[in-house]
Amino acid sequence: MLRIGVLVSGGGTNLQAIIERIEDGYLKDCSIVTVVSSRPGVYALERAGKHGIPCEVISRKSYSSLDDYDKALIEHFTKYNAGLIVMAGFLSMVGTLFVNTFKNRIINIHPSLIPSFCGKGYYGIIPHQKALEYGVKVTGATVHFVNEEYDSGPIILQKAVQVRDDDTPETLQRRVMEEAEWLILPEAIKLFSEGRLVIEGRKVKIKESGIND
Repeated sequence: MLRIGVLVSGGGTNLQAIIERIEDGYLKDCSIVTVVSSRPGVYALERAGKHGIPCEVISRKSYSSLDDYDKALIEHFTKYNAGLIVMAGFLSMVGTLFVNTFKNRIINIHPSLIPSFCGKGYYGIIPHQKALEYGVKVTGATVHFVNEEYDSGPIILQKAVQVRDDDTPETLQRRVMEEAEWLILPEAIKLFSEGRLVIEGRKVKIKESGIND
């Protein structure tokens, strides 16, 4: 059983996508054991509560240093014996201590085709605004392993989404979620749970068969 910890900061639509794929049997032998929010009162916590998932708020501003924040997160996920940590719309920064403690066991979903529209400051609706300003015809989403730099870890999966002439940042954001994020994040978790992801330098290779075959 893969024990998953999820980090959130907002509405939790990607969290919901994971929950639904666990419940419909797509994510076999997977369980969300804890949800951590960087902010109180977000709807993601309500989503978790509806499914009986233990949740907690661990806010960066409650700690005097990034190391102390990392230690609090490490202690929490260690307590729940999390084998994979999923950043599902998590907007707080984590440090080297946290990343190294769970090396190659943290994945993130980003709303663009990395390396486009990514890095520090590119979160929420901003990548969609920038995509429209730049005039690209295709955008999408990326799931990647997390390292010490923003959005620069080895890429696991990407899915493209066409940009329409009448798109607004809001309509594009919604379509990228529906057509890309909610599909490739559960798929990446499935590949991880089956032992099919092999990191070779900056690249991730997907094995044809894994531990559950």
